[in-house]
Amino acid sequence: MMTNEHIQQEALAFEDYLIEKRRQVHALAETGGNEWDTRRLIEAELSAEKIPYVELEGTGVVGILDTGRKGTNVALRADIDALPMTEDPNNLKGPRTCISRTPDKTAHMCGHDAHTAMLLTSMKILSKHRDELSGTIYFCFEQGEENNSGWKFMIHELSKYDIDTCWGMHVIPFASGNIAIGSGPLLAGNQFLDFTFVGKGGHGSRPDQAINPVYCGAAWYNNIAVAFANQIDANQTVTLGLTAIKGGQVGNVIPDTAQILGSLRFFDEEEGRKATKIVHDTAEHTAAMMHCTVDWSAFPEAVGVTVNDPELSAAAKEGIGELLGAEHVLPVSRQFGSESFSAYSKIAPSVFAMVGIANPDAGSGAGNHTTHFDVDEKALKTGVMSTLKYVALMEEKHYKKKA
Repeated sequence: MMTNEHIQQEALAFEDYLIEKRRQVHALAETGGNEWDTRRLIEAELSAEKIPYVELEGTGVVGILDTGRKGTNVALRADIDALPMTEDPNNLKGPRTCISRTPDKTAHMCGHDAHTAMLLTSMKILSKHRDELSGTIYFCFEQGEENNSGWKFMIHELSKYDIDTCWGMHVIPFASGNIAIGSGPLLAGNQFLDFTFVGKGGHGSRPDQAINPVYCGAAWYNNIAVAFANQIDANQTVTLGLTAIKGGQVGNVIPDTAQILGSLRFFDEEEGRKATKIVHDTAEHTAAMMHCTVDWSAFPEAVGVTVNDPELSAAAKEGIGELLGAEHVLPVSRQFGSESFSAYSKIAPSVFAMVGIANPDAGSGAGNHTTHFDVDEKALKTGVMSTLKYVALMEEKHYKKKA
């Protein structure tokens, strides 16, 4: 088992590797389901350490480090996709250390390049110390977190193994050198809304000869506001964000369809399902009233609530506090953002942590998903050390998930 001193020494020794990999992945900047070059890079690093891996459907990959000794089996996860957005060549201070190869189309403006590099570095160090470890460690590189395209493939694969606990991280613009770990519901569940009212198009001068789905969308907009306010449990937090009604392009043509886009966010999955049913029922009844139908074929599956196991979160806070200093392990309040890591808790008790990467001297501190977002590369070893410490803690506790 690695001691705190060993963890600190190794994180420092592999810092150049960590930064190099972050820059390489940042430059590739491939969106969900298209991370072919990113996967090739990951597989090359796994192969260099003689760690076998499984290619998932799509572009995800799982490396499997089996020590050959019984112990705690830990899954470590990183998402690998970039966003379909532009990247400013400057961060908050000046020119970036690295930039996307297609900055006008795709960019790592959420920090998944950092997540991938931190997991690769953790893999490298754990492989070096494999003779001191027990159990099996699964290195989970998940495609498409942003577009929700990869978690099903990952969970399908992980379900084949006897995994005791899962660990994941996300970089966030709070002070570098700190990590935040919460307990219980941490990130909101998310039900994206994408459905279409189907009517009958026609000439704008004769609405009586058409069935106008734009009116249907407008009527539903009013109906859902009333239904939502009066049917959601007042003790629960569920937000409804409607972002688009898309129907028609010109002033004298009634379109055939009107699309609705938005999202629900919630911290209680039962109430989230109830809110989704309210959306569904009001849409169907509004459509029937106006002689339209509803096309639900594009309606996506919900992302669940990310819940940190209380026992393991407490152990992580204490152990990582001993490693970094207790003042560097911060509490975290519930966040309304969502994460596909929520699905990992269906496999085993899980902990999801936030790594601070804001540093004015490095020009980092802009919000995730903004064009000036950047990371303080010197802060990434905090994530590596925390990952290594979590593995060591699970070994020390001989942790096994309860049947």
